[in-house]
Amino acid sequence: MEAKSVVIGVLGMTCNSCVQTIEQHVGKMNGIHNIKVSLEDKNAVVIYDSKLQTPATLQEAIYDMGFDATLADSNPQPVLPDTIFLTIPTQSALTPKQICSTLLKNKGIVDVKVSSDQKSAVVTFISSIVNGKQIVHMVPGVDLNISTAEVIPGTWEDSNWSQPSSVGLRLKVDGMTCHSCTSTIEGKLGKLQGIQRIKVSLDNREAVVVYQPHLISAEEIKHQIEAAGFTASFKKQPRPLKLSTIDPERLRSTQPQSSETALRENSSATGARTVVFRVDGMHCTSCVLNIQRTISALPAVISVVVSLEKKSAVINYNPNLISTDMLRKAIEAVSPETFRVSLPEEYGNVALFPTLSPLKSPLPALKDASWPLIQVAVINIEGMTCNSCVQSIEGVISQKAGVKSVHVSLTNRNGTIEYDPLQTSPEDLISSIEDMGFDASLPAKAELPLAKAQPSPEMQLDSQKPELPSKVPPAHLARQETKTISKCYVQVTGMTCASCVANIERNLRREDGIHSILVALMAGKAEVRYNPAVIHPSAIAELIRELGFGATVMENCGEGDRILELVVRGMTCASCVHKIESTLMKTNGVLYCSVALATNKAHIKYDPEAIGPRDVIQVIKDLGFTTSLVKKDRSASHLDHKQEIRQWKRSFVVSLVFCIPVMGLMIYMMVMDSQLADAHVHHNISSEEMEALHSSMVLEYQLLPGLSVMNFLSFLLCVPVQIFGGWHFYIQAYRALKHKTANMDVLVVLATSIAFLYSFVILLVAMAEKAKVNPVTFFDTPPMLFVFISLGRWLEHVAKGKTSEALARLISLQATEATIVTLGPDNVLLSEEQVNVELVQRGDIVKVVPGGKFPVDGRVIEGHSMVDESLITGEAMPVTKKPGNTVIAGSINQNGSLLISATHVGADTTLSQIVKLVEEAQTSKAPIQQFADKLSGYFVPFIVAVSVVTLLAWIIIGFVDFEIVEKYFLGYNKSISAAEVIIRFAFQASITVLCIACPCSLGLATPTAVMVGTGVGAQNGILIKGGEPLEMAHKVKVVVFDKTGTITHGTPEVMQVKFLVEGNQLPRHKMLAIVGTAESHSEHPLGAAITKYCKKELDSETLGTCTDFQVVPGCGISCKVTNIEALLYRKNRMVEENNIKNATLVKIEENTDESVQPVLIIDAELPTTVTSQKYSVLIGNREWMTRNGLLVRNEVDKAMMEHERRGRTAVLAAVDGVLCGLIAIADTVKPEAELAVYTLKSMGLEVVLMTGDNSKTARSIASQVGITKVFAEVLPSHKVAKVKQLQDEGKRVAMVGDGINDSPALAMANVGIAIGTGTDVAIEAADVVLIKDDLMDVVASIDLSRKTVKRIRINFVFALIYNLVGVPIAAGVFLPIGLVLQPWMGSAAMAASSVSVVLSSLLLKMYQKPSSEKLEFRARGQMRHKSPSEISVHVGIDETGTGSPKLSLMDRFINYSRASINSLFSDKRSVNSIVLGEPDKHSLLVGDFGEDDDTAL
Repeated sequence: MEAKSVVIGVLGMTCNSCVQTIEQHVGKMNGIHNIKVSLEDKNAVVIYDSKLQTPATLQEAIYDMGFDATLADSNPQPVLPDTIFLTIPTQSALTPKQICSTLLKNKGIVDVKVSSDQKSAVVTFISSIVNGKQIVHMVPGVDLNISTAEVIPGTWEDSNWSQPSSVGLRLKVDGMTCHSCTSTIEGKLGKLQGIQRIKVSLDNREAVVVYQPHLISAEEIKHQIEAAGFTASFKKQPRPLKLSTIDPERLRSTQPQSSETALRENSSATGARTVVFRVDGMHCTSCVLNIQRTISALPAVISVVVSLEKKSAVINYNPNLISTDMLRKAIEAVSPETFRVSLPEEYGNVALFPTLSPLKSPLPALKDASWPLIQVAVINIEGMTCNSCVQSIEGVISQKAGVKSVHVSLTNRNGTIEYDPLQTSPEDLISSIEDMGFDASLPAKAELPLAKAQPSPEMQLDSQKPELPSKVPPAHLARQETKTISKCYVQVTGMTCASCVANIERNLRREDGIHSILVALMAGKAEVRYNPAVIHPSAIAELIRELGFGATVMENCGEGDRILELVVRGMTCASCVHKIESTLMKTNGVLYCSVALATNKAHIKYDPEAIGPRDVIQVIKDLGFTTSLVKKDRSASHLDHKQEIRQWKRSFVVSLVFCIPVMGLMIYMMVMDSQLADAHVHHNISSEEMEALHSSMVLEYQLLPGLSVMNFLSFLLCVPVQIFGGWHFYIQAYRALKHKTANMDVLVVLATSIAFLYSFVILLVAMAEKAKVNPVTFFDTPPMLFVFISLGRWLEHVAKGKTSEALARLISLQATEATIVTLGPDNVLLSEEQVNVELVQRGDIVKVVPGGKFPVDGRVIEGHSMVDESLITGEAMPVTKKPGNTVIAGSINQNGSLLISATHVGADTTLSQIVKLVEEAQTSKAPIQQFADKLSGYFVPFIVAVSVVTLLAWIIIGFVDFEIVEKYFLGYNKSISAAEVIIRFAFQASITVLCIACPCSLGLATPTAVMVGTGVGAQNGILIKGGEPLEMAHKVKVVVFDKTGTITHGTPEVMQVKFLVEGNQLPRHKMLAIVGTAESHSEHPLGAAITKYCKKELDSETLGTCTDFQVVPGCGISCKVTNIEALLYRKNRMVEENNIKNATLVKIEENTDESVQPVLIIDAELPTTVTSQKYSVLIGNREWMTRNGLLVRNEVDKAMMEHERRGRTAVLAAVDGVLCGLIAIADTVKPEAELAVYTLKSMGLEVVLMTGDNSKTARSIASQVGITKVFAEVLPSHKVAKVKQLQDEGKRVAMVGDGINDSPALAMANVGIAIGTGTDVAIEAADVVLIKDDLMDVVASIDLSRKTVKRIRINFVFALIYNLVGVPIAAGVFLPIGLVLQPWMGSAAMAASSVSVVLSSLLLKMYQKPSSEKLEFRARGQMRHKSPSEISVHVGIDETGTGSPKLSLMDRFINYSRASINSLFSDKRSVNSIVLGEPDKHSLLVGDFGEDDDTAL
């Protein structure tokens, strides 16, 4: 438990009553030690337990009381506790446990520990809240005394209390680049007091330290490593030593810290001394307090007075317990470790005082090298089949550093290993065994055995053997084991593939207190069942973080609870409801149940760990009711926009039906008006003439005074449109205004409502005045507006539905039913039943027949089949599935029946997660879209303002200069009053402004393009996670490639075989058959490569028989090979037939050639006449051959060195004691890599290669693919640093990796592109996932991004042109040049803008990714391999490269010449095997295709 102090600013307090309220309320909260509220300072100082509370929860608690709370300091300060020892009286009325709990209830008590003899206790407390005297009287009826009790080693319950004992600590150290780093750390830590042994491993990036916790703390060790410039973290959190914080030069005495009074009494008896130190480097009172607090915590110190002015420290101390030198070092070690401490001249002699040895005990220091530390681990091993397995495991493990002995038992299926914990650990051993292809784990309840200390004879002391810390839990923990098991969920980030899942599950299962763990890759979630007495969720998250993943505990653990909706038939009354509810609530695992009689529905919340949906249904059935699942809509109806399409189509049709007559009336009136204008072209008609004219026109005939047929019909047609056509607009506008926002719908509603109401009011006024001349109304505006807008919306939703097709297709993959089977002993099928896929529970055995879909994710337990996963992975080739393989929901079983065990069901399946991922991607906003949304927010108020300004401006202009309006207003006649003309004209202009303005097209510009872009990407095998990476990819300036698995295939292949004996001694095919058979039993990737090559060359799937197979890791293999005669007989027959055919052809052409002679015919007799011969085979490196007494000749050694220089692995093969072959193996470059790099460069991007491999190999690969900048020998953590470094230079970086060790760099890069097959569509760290393993998709993804962003910009241009040009035209700015718009024209333009934007986005559907053929044609003759001098290779992330691209012309010429001469003379080949035009020798895989010919030395 750690106490911390935080200051929270509190506003809103008015009097002391507020202060008391806050202090009382917060003081009652769990984990609060003390709270002090100040009315003057307006703040609260809270001391709290950081395990139970956080500053945020405290701030919220004060906020909930009605005050404004702010965190004055986001970093709470740790409160240093004090410790006292209490003696528990033997005749106490309370048990020690009760005393403990009573003490812990008091404020200020942080921790209480009782000794195993129950006679004393150590109390850790906060001295500012409580003191020793108060603690003594805290337990009523018990007389506690402060003691200076001697602590006898080994008596404390926690092993950390036994003072002379040591503790092992394992730290992860990042940032080491070479052995000089390890020496630095070992040297620095080795000098510290309390450090006994230290071993730093560069390969494992870890430090193992054995230290004495009473002399130095684990935190201090970590701090010292960090001070040396490295990053350190605990692999396993050390148990805190519950004493005060003590420094590196920790006091040597084992006497526990006691209260000041006791110390003073003690010191007076022993004779205290005073020393004055000069302390330089103090800046303020904080430094003074820091030194005083830290030094006074040392038990041997009685008092400390530090003066800032005098730069001195006066210390009163007990010289029997501590020396001045140790005090000096202790002050220097006080944070921030910048104080310089010296003794003034007059005190110089003080340093001569004798100091007491650390412990008056005959114990030897554990630091003595003659006392090695040995631990024993028992590891369960599954998958061993014979003694050969046993021998190979023993052979491999015995070679590991630190392993003293190993014994593997085939019968017990386990291995007992003695090892040195400083050099290795059980985890490392397990990992080594698993690398050999076996399953290894620690026994479930295994407590790591006690370390075996092996003292040398002269050191053995029977009486006092120091016990090294064991991992045996205390007795009370053992009792708690039986308590209930808790469950928590941890959000895990950074997982990239199934191996990450296996890694987390395997490592966590080994931890104490963890019962089971299930990790879901796609959901990025781990479900852990654990024993809360042993481990807590935050420790579990820390364990996952130690493995290199991000982990946070999910607070709402209830997320694991599932909801079940059921239809229950047969209920008649409330008692039925009660019966179902009460029975279900009593059922274990049901958390909540509600049954509604009226709807016959039951809503049940349950824990899927304890009960499944089928069990719940069974419980209800047993009560006599029938039940079924509520039918769920499985289609992707929410994606196809069908409802919206239907809604807007209806709206459009209604508006159109009423709009056509209105348009007819309007056209009729326009024709009549033009005729009128022609008739009275020379003079304006008077009102009398107008009246006469109106009465003669049918439509202008007045039904009532002031109400014409035209206006009446327009009104009748306008009302239904306003109500039915505009219904959705009104609802949306109301919602927008309710939330204080303004959107497109608000504009539409404003325009139509104002037009309608204005016309209606004008009509009423005319009728009231009984006007003879009919007023001019705008009833034609709303129907026409609604027609165009609803048409636009309808087309827009049709388009959106198209963009979501890919997602809908994904959702339709889900199976609806599953066949669940019950298995008996020996997997005998007992029964099977069809159930809804929702009812499948984790752990169910599901049968999938040929042609069926997998309903859930699972693991195959029986059967063999091929499975089509193309719909999920994009791979056309079916995948073989056998027991132990995982299957994905939605994939299709092809030919065999399979039984699978369900591992992820419901929303946790891979398919559900992919759907979720794509949905999130399509709804995530690109940054440019967020800008558009912001713009739309300001747009509507701005347009309304422009509209009002237009209205007022024209009214003012009209009244000031009527001639302008008279001149430009179409259809003006003198019968209407001037005021009416002006208002009508101004009104028309302002409504047109409202109509034409369209924020809609702005809002649509980005999302439609992003949706189409991501959809097109998915169809082309490029999964883009959202708008941001899609938009960011076009800004990328640097593309960083990982090498292994990205530029290269990642699997080794045989490049060349050289035969070292004549063909008549050992024919070529015979040697390949022998070597291939020998390596067929090897698990090593090199062995697999050799076998694959031999099978291909011999054109055979089967080889001979291999016996007595033995592997020596790091050296090679030895075995006996038989039964290869039949294979050779078959091969020779084929060769013979080919030779005869070829010879015939040659005769026909009268051109004989040596190469077609049947050179390789051996053993032509039938195999039946041949006795099977046994060959003794050795395959391995030079050392293996030498060890077996074979001499490696000089020319062979040179050939091997030449291959090794080119980054290949050279392997020697010997048959029956004769060295007969040299095989060169290497990782090959992907065929499309060079073209991809060239294309990226031609797109103006900088391409960098970053790899953990050595610089030779890296240079060679780079020369082949045309990359000139290389960073070799880079650790994963350095990859992140390098990406960051490039970003700091102002470059946008895309990182391309295979997503396993590259995931941190993928996450750091602006765009992480992961190349993954299988379910790696879920790669968490990357922004873009290339489903196919094709580097050309990197080019395609950047190209698609550029095209999409271009499309978004075109859309914005469309949208803005409409608004920037349309609004001024509508406002009448361009009236002088005759440009005038009616409101309906504005709304048509507005609808057209939205539709054009959507159509423009849909043009992206035409996108074709760049084809390799076209690019190759374009790049023809321009791609070339780079020479070594053009490549700059940097080791680590240093910018100073080993390559020298800036060579002088002369140097370059000499280099080229030397390379050319080398290439001519490096190999003494036979005439047959000279490869013409062999490329530069510096490259690793250059000329591979030419060199595949087998050649003889």
